[in-house]
Amino acid sequence: MPAFDFARGNARKLLSLPLYALGVGASLVIPRRRGRWVFGSGPGIGEGALELYRYVHEQHPELGITWLARDDADVAAAAALGITAVTKTSPRGLLRTLRAQVVVLTHGFGDVNRYGTRGAFVVQLWHGVPLKLIQLDSPATMTIGIPGAWRLRGVLRRFYRRGFRAIRMMPAASELVAARLRTAFALGDQVVATGDPRDDVLSRTTPAAALAALLDILPAAGSERRIVLLAPTWRDGDADPGAPTAEEWRQVADWLERADATLIVRPHPLSASDYAAGTSASSRVHMLGSDLQTDITPLLPAFDLLITDYSSIAFDFSLTGGALFFLAPDEEAYTTSRGLYEPYRVYSSGRSVHTWTALIAQLDRFDDDRSFAALLAAQSATMATTHFSYRDGGNTARVYEEITRKSGN
Repeated sequence: MPAFDFARGNARKLLSLPLYALGVGASLVIPRRRGRWVFGSGPGIGEGALELYRYVHEQHPELGITWLARDDADVAAAAALGITAVTKTSPRGLLRTLRAQVVVLTHGFGDVNRYGTRGAFVVQLWHGVPLKLIQLDSPATMTIGIPGAWRLRGVLRRFYRRGFRAIRMMPAASELVAARLRTAFALGDQVVATGDPRDDVLSRTTPAAALAALLDILPAAGSERRIVLLAPTWRDGDADPGAPTAEEWRQVADWLERADATLIVRPHPLSASDYAAGTSASSRVHMLGSDLQTDITPLLPAFDLLITDYSSIAFDFSLTGGALFFLAPDEEAYTTSRGLYEPYRVYSSGRSVHTWTALIAQLDRFDDDRSFAALLAAQSATMATTHFSYRDGGNTARVYEEITRKSGN
């Protein structure tokens, strides 16, 4: 059972409207305090919020900053990193949110205490370059898991738009990406092409350091010469049609032996699919779920190749210079129903395949054909150049300066 899909999430939003009203009332009597910031990220401690938290902590210790955690386990994980945290749904979490001048998010208002954000300077960092249509651009966003709830879609759309108006600043990796975020969130000059803080870790992390971090988590994953990452997208509660069958896992196992490679499977944190059969098919297959590593971005330089479908992880991985492979069995159906910001042929450089057999043929060619390997390197470089304006490690500093300029902090 997936942890989240739009239908259930929207139903909860509508049922929680009275709590939002109470939060508005509380915000009218509890003053916000200058120099107080709170940070949160839906999947846990990581993403651009962690980059910005660390920057503020190191460069501006005079500010009062708090991480708002999902649960006690995240509070403990934060403490291990030297981060001050409280659970976001606790009374302290609500009070910290109500008092904060600046509220930093990566996914949505539920990253912090969603009932205490009114009147704050909200910074929505988002979590990558969008390929799939998101938020107001996507019809999937307005799905409601209540019988007959189609009548409420207008209410829900207004609810979303009103919430997005609270966003005072939204960084983007480039002007190309900024244009997508502006339509998705119905924003204007709040979206600024400062670069994305979450990408700074890729500017400062060497492949050797990323590999060492990966092996701390999966010690058995580093005995082969090549490490491959499989990272499919989230499908709003549906199963991944690209998850290998038993026969396909045998094909994968054979290729891993031929290539002397390890395959690391990174299911989406909200995935409804099971990839664990791969570990039975080969000792060269390892699972790297979000329970082991919340944020995959710092580990990306450790991987030589990425296999994905429609995930924005391809954009991040292009910054490492690694080769990209695209497996999309449902390409026509998915791209038609979900919608993309750019044609799939552009995103995949026209190299997407529909079966594992075809994908493995590409992987073999990559090993045997130097010109093909050079082509993939060039295509990865083009993706990075097209979607990222800055690769200097200074995105977080630019974002902080923009926040202070806009907020008067």
